[in-house]
Formats: sequence, C-alpha cells, structure tokens
Amino acid sequence: MKVKRTGFILYVKKYQECIEFYKNILELQVVFKNESLTCFDLFGTYLMIEIEDREEFLNLESNHKKAFGCIRINVDKVKEFSQHLKAKNIKVDYQEHSWGTIAKFLDPDGNLLAFKDEEGFAKQIETYKQNSK
Repeated sequence: MKVKRTGFILYVKKYQECIEFYKNILELQVVFKNESLTCFDLFGTYLMIEIEDREEFLNLESNHKKAFGCIRINVDKVKEFSQHLKAKNIKVDYQEHSWGTIAKFLDPDGNLLAFKDEEGFAKQIETYKQNSK
C-alpha cells in the first residue's frame, strides 16, 4: 500500500463559524471548497471541515460536549501561540508539565485542538527509543 496523502475530517454543525475560525484565527490556507465542505492545508496534511449530516450527531443534546478527539499541532513556542489565540478572544488552557507544554482550545463546534511543544515531543520519542533497546 502506498499512502499518497493523510488528513482529518471534522464534521461540524456550526459550519460557517468553524470556517472563519480555521481561516482567520488559526490562519490556515484554503486548499479547495464547495457548498458543504472546506479543505485547509494543516501544515502538510489536510483538515477538511464538512457540514455534519449524520442523524445520531445532529440529534445530540445541545449541551453535549463533543470533544471525541483532538487535533494536535506541534510548535516551537507554545506560550507565544497561546498568547496569539488569547489576543483573538479564544479561551486557552495553557499547561506546563514535566513531559512538555500544551495549550488546549476549542473551535466553534466544540472540537478540541492543542498546541504541543515540539522539543518535548522529540524528547518523548528519543526516550522511548532508548528504553526500547
């Protein structure tokens, strides 16, 4: 099997708000779009925002927290990216741990995203490799 491309699809109820969020808040570039989906370049992979049409999700209670997964974006300066979001009135849960730094936030449809420090991630990989020998 030869993989040509990988990506994520988020099915959302608040389609237009999510498009504005990913385009204007995260400043992702649009790859293509049509009447029911918009595909963004997510740092070498793709993120497709698509209008939710599955009945089981359309009928969830309005107070149901959706966060079934998380889109994580590794960056060099988590605090700087976190402050950038806060300046755009996005609520950010900034956390520093022994294994690294993260900043969690939600898009308008309740999907969880997080910035993670690349240095901490690389150290986790290296530690695993050393311990696996």
